[in-house]
Amino acid sequence: MKNSPNRILGVIFGAVYVLVGLLGFAVTGGVGFVATEGGLLLGIFEVNPLHNIAHLLIGAALLLAGLANVRAAKGVNGTVGAVYLLLGIVGFFIADTAANILALNTADHILHLGSALVLLVVAIAADKHVEPATRPAI
Repeated sequence: MKNSPNRILGVIFGAVYVLVGLLGFAVTGGVGFVATEGGLLLGIFEVNPLHNIAHLLIGAALLLAGLANVRAAKGVNGTVGAVYLLLGIVGFFIADTAANILALNTADHILHLGSALVLLVVAIAADKHVEPATRPAI
């Protein structure tokens, strides 16, 4: 694992997102599951229970892929990075609407865009030696 930037990043980001998901529940007592406004995590990031569960699932995917192998880590890092890029952009447009079911705020958008940038750059640029999966002979 120590020779793969994708695996290292997956494990680190995964652990952080799992921790963030767990800590989020400490500030979302009494907040509706899909409320458009939530509690403030670390005094800045707005979260609701659905947002916390999303962090737990994304963190688990990153962590497990990082622990598994380079191909899995690279794939999950790229996928999560792409989803976070989309979420970071779309978040600015839905922030003050009923579509904001994750209780996103500007700090969340910036964090999601930053995470997307790091995950995508590493997924694209690192671990170029990974060979494509082989298909079974027919």
